[in-house]
Amino acid sequence: MVVGPTTTLFWFRRDLRLQDNAGLYQALKENEEVIPIFIFDSVILDKLDDPVDRRVEFIHQAVASLKDALEKTGSTLLVFHGNPVKIFKQLQPKAVYTNHDYEPYATKRDGEIKEILERKSISFKTFKDQVIFDKDEVIKEDGTPYTIFTPYSKKWKAGLNEFSLKSYPVEKYADNFKKTAPISIPSLSNLGFKETKPRFPDRAIKQSIIEKYDTFRNFPGIAGTSRLSVHLRFGTVSIRKLASVAVKKNEVWLNELIWRDFYQMILWHFPHVETKAFKPAYDRIVWRNDPIEFEAWCEGRTGYPIVDAGMRELNGTGFMHNRVRMIVASFLTKHLLIDWRWGEAYFAQKLLDFDLAANNGGWQWAAGSGCDAAPYFRVFNPYIQTEKFDPERTYIKKWVPEYESKNYPRPIVDHAIARKRVLTVYKVALE
Repeated sequence: MVVGPTTTLFWFRRDLRLQDNAGLYQALKENEEVIPIFIFDSVILDKLDDPVDRRVEFIHQAVASLKDALEKTGSTLLVFHGNPVKIFKQLQPKAVYTNHDYEPYATKRDGEIKEILERKSISFKTFKDQVIFDKDEVIKEDGTPYTIFTPYSKKWKAGLNEFSLKSYPVEKYADNFKKTAPISIPSLSNLGFKETKPRFPDRAIKQSIIEKYDTFRNFPGIAGTSRLSVHLRFGTVSIRKLASVAVKKNEVWLNELIWRDFYQMILWHFPHVETKAFKPAYDRIVWRNDPIEFEAWCEGRTGYPIVDAGMRELNGTGFMHNRVRMIVASFLTKHLLIDWRWGEAYFAQKLLDFDLAANNGGWQWAAGSGCDAAPYFRVFNPYIQTEKFDPERTYIKKWVPEYESKNYPRPIVDHAIARKRVLTVYKVALE
C-alpha cells in the first residue's frame, strides 16, 4: 500500500512545482517518507459546464509534468478525482502538509479536512506560499487591515527583507520522497473534459519585458507584459522568484505583484466580497441587466471596437490584456448598467488565469463598489482609451477584422447618454 501510517502526504493545490515550494520543503525536511498527491476536486469541476476548459487542461498538463519529475526521483504523484473531504476520510497517513488557500470555499474545505484528520490523530499543516505577505502580516498600527492600496503597498515594501524572498531548497531533502512504482493519472476524458492542446504562455521570466514594463504595459497591441499570470495562479512559478526579479528590475511590475497580495488579504478579511459589494451602499444600485446587451458584450458585438476586441481575445484565447480588462469592465457596469457580478462570473468562466481574489477586486474597482475603488463618476471613454493605448488600431484590427466595414455593428449605446444615465443612477443609490 502506498499510503500507510509511516507515510506523510504533501497535497499540491495552487503550487504545481517542485522548486521553491514552502509546504513541500517543510514536509520533506520533517519526514522521511513523503508522497505528493493532487486532487481533481469534483466540487469545483462539476460546476464547469463546458467540456472544453483551458484551465483544466493547463492543470492536467502541469500535474503530468509533476508526475514525470517525481518519477525521476524514484517516487510518484498520487492523483485522485473526487470530493477532497471524502477522500481524506478514507486515507490514514502519518500527516498531511499543504500550502494556504485563502478563498472561502477552500478555507471551509480545509477546516473540515483538518477536523477529520485530527479525529484520527493525524496532523494537518499548512504554510504560506502563494503570496509574500498574507493575512495579518501587513496591517495598520491599530491592528486592522488596510483597505486602500497605496498605504498597504508602502507598508508591504517596508516589511520586505532578504528572508521574504528566500527560496525554499526542496532539492536538499529530495531523498525523503518515498520510493514507489509509477501510478497512472486520470485522463482528461476520465475527468469529463476534452483535450484541445491549446498553446499556453511560456513560464520563462522575460527580463527584457519586465525592464520596460512601465513603458509598454498599457498598450495591448504590443507584447509588453510578462504573460506569467496563469503560472502565478497555479503556482508553476514561485512568487518569491518573481518578486526577487521585480525588486531589481521594475517597481511598477513589483506593484502588480503587491496588488495580488492586497486582494488576497482583502478576500481573507472581508469574505463577503465574494458575493456582495465591499462598500454596502453599492448594493443599492438598480442595475438594468439587459440580457440582450449582456450577450452582445460577451460576444464582442457592442459597436465599440476596443471593447469588442477585448471580449474576442478573451473568448478566443482565455487571456485579455489588463488595460482592456478595465475598459470592458467599465463599459459593462457604467455604459450598460449591468451588475458587476455578471461580468465577474463571465470572466470566471473564460479567463485562463482566473483568480477569485484578483477577479473580484478588479470588477469591484471598475464598478466603484470595491476597496480603493475608482470614484463612481469616473467613466472610461472607450474612444479616448483607444486613442491613448491603441492609436494605430493594431490590437483592434487583430481581433475585429470587420472594423471600419459596413458589417461592423453600430454602437449599442451612446457614450454621452450612457455616462449621464449611470451618474444619475449611482447618485440616487448612494445618497
